[in-house]
Amino acid sequence: MSVSVLPRPGRARWRRYAGAVAAFALAAVGVVGVAAAPASATPTIIASIPLGVAPEYMAVAPDGAHAYVTNTGGGPFGGPAGTTVSVLNTATNTAGTPITVGNYPTGIAVSPDSSTLYVANSGDNTVSVVNAATGTTTATIGGIVSPTGVTMVPGGSEVYVASGGPNSSVKVIDTATNTVTATVAVDAFPRNLVASPDGSKVYVVTQSHYTLTAISTTTHTVTGSVTLSESPFALAVSPDGTTAYATHSNRSTVSVVNLTALTVTATITTGSSPYGVAFSPSGTTAYVVNISNGTLSEIDTATNTVTASTPIGNTAETLALNRTGSRAYVVNAPYSSATSLDVIQLGPDAAVPAVTALAPATGPTTGGTTVTVTGTGFTGATAVTFGTTPATSFTVNNDTSITATAPAGSLGTVDVTITTPGGTSPTNSADRYTYRVPAPAVTGLAPATGPAAGGTSVTLTGSHFTGATAVTFGATPAASFTVNSDTTITATVPAASAAGPVDVTVTTPGGTSTTGPADRYTYIKDATKLSAEPVLISITPGQLSVNLNLSATLTDTTTGKPVSGATVAFKVGTTAVCSATTNAAGVATCTGACPVVTVLLHLGYTATYTGSPTLEAATATAGLIRIG
Repeated sequence: MSVSVLPRPGRARWRRYAGAVAAFALAAVGVVGVAAAPASATPTIIASIPLGVAPEYMAVAPDGAHAYVTNTGGGPFGGPAGTTVSVLNTATNTAGTPITVGNYPTGIAVSPDSSTLYVANSGDNTVSVVNAATGTTTATIGGIVSPTGVTMVPGGSEVYVASGGPNSSVKVIDTATNTVTATVAVDAFPRNLVASPDGSKVYVVTQSHYTLTAISTTTHTVTGSVTLSESPFALAVSPDGTTAYATHSNRSTVSVVNLTALTVTATITTGSSPYGVAFSPSGTTAYVVNISNGTLSEIDTATNTVTASTPIGNTAETLALNRTGSRAYVVNAPYSSATSLDVIQLGPDAAVPAVTALAPATGPTTGGTTVTVTGTGFTGATAVTFGTTPATSFTVNNDTSITATAPAGSLGTVDVTITTPGGTSPTNSADRYTYRVPAPAVTGLAPATGPAAGGTSVTLTGSHFTGATAVTFGATPAASFTVNSDTTITATVPAASAAGPVDVTVTTPGGTSTTGPADRYTYIKDATKLSAEPVLISITPGQLSVNLNLSATLTDTTTGKPVSGATVAFKVGTTAVCSATTNAAGVATCTGACPVVTVLLHLGYTATYTGSPTLEAATATAGLIRIG
């Protein structure tokens, strides 16, 4: 939302107000922001920038970089209507190239992103839509009789324009199409409009019946009004949206209006002929410029009393504040050929934030990454922006740290900027955030179990699989894999070093999938079989022991392959005879002595394999056949 001011009535009423300089009406909208303390020092003019002829309305861009003043021309000087808008660079307090618009420009508003101006041209019955960066008119909206005040709702979707003539009204412009979409009838001579901070209402003051009228931005209808004591000139709405101040230059007073009840709750006596009015960002102080005695009044809004009055110039008229409340911009000498925009220092300027680091500095294009922004001057931050896109959410941890959730973005690098009442952080290499392709995610496996020997074909289901460079079962790469689509991969399970569950992960240029229950693959031990053959033995009378030549074959029945390198132990009854390691054919052979008594008692032997992390245990028995 822009800060806009609306001073004097149009040319059609010059004669009615010719006897008094108080013919000009103005207003300033208080910008919602982090509280700036009321000025503790005496307000001081720090710069004066030349303006055009008969400057009237003013708007300060939401980003705080520029202030704009319309130069109406003509008026009491009898010259031609003005056609320009003066531009102030607020960082340097210097004038830029004036912007050419229509005849007799009056009200002006700036879009929330500070990119677009809406300027009412009272002499042409039009509104100019201007690209603020280039100063060129991109559209002209016609059919608005004697437009004066202009305001934009905080979201920027609509512009409201006060329209005079025999059928006074407020015109509603859809900023997406730049067309008039609604007309709201109001009392004659509407001048100043102000949108409520929440965007639900637009308030307009009219000079025929001295009313302040509320308009619903949802229904585009009048929801109520209140009659003021005198013709209202300027209007400001408090940052919390509960109170309005309306100036009455003919009575040197300000009306205080409760906007919930639409009732006047107090009247404040100020300096002579109060015109411009604006709230500080905190809402604790209001400022009023008094055109006849050239003073700036400071008002304590808690008590509705004037607490200070500072001379600033005898023809100070239009007033607006910067977003921190540290500076006021005042249009001075509007009835002279030597006009100026005076910059008044009200208090210390807020520091401009600076970003010195991001952690992490990369994230997926889908957004959602939690990023810690480190720097200085973060207190009171009102926005965190990734490129041109606001963060999904952010939390100011302290003056040097912000935690932000990255929004969705496109592949590439953007600057992360912080906006506070002090300004927007300048971009630098430390604030760069790189959007990469999203990390893959595994949401299912089919089948989710298989033998430890591997070789099972598994279908992985998930997302962002395109460009996969690896599929891993635990710490072991898949024997092979094929990316079928962005959501499926077919992989051949590698052999395991142990049975049990492992996480299956997919790696792409976007990262490696996060593990979870959905990606678990369980290795099952292979079944095994031991085969042993009978052994012929010969025992002679008096023989105490016999040497047994024993053997057994171990096979992985899951794969059908022999198992090599496995230890097989041989016993007769409970007596250990020998043990051997299987060869490449899976055969274990050994010779060992066994007591004859034991042999004769059992006449058989047992071969035992105790298993391994990937193979089940197995046993086999065979006979000992005596032949002598």
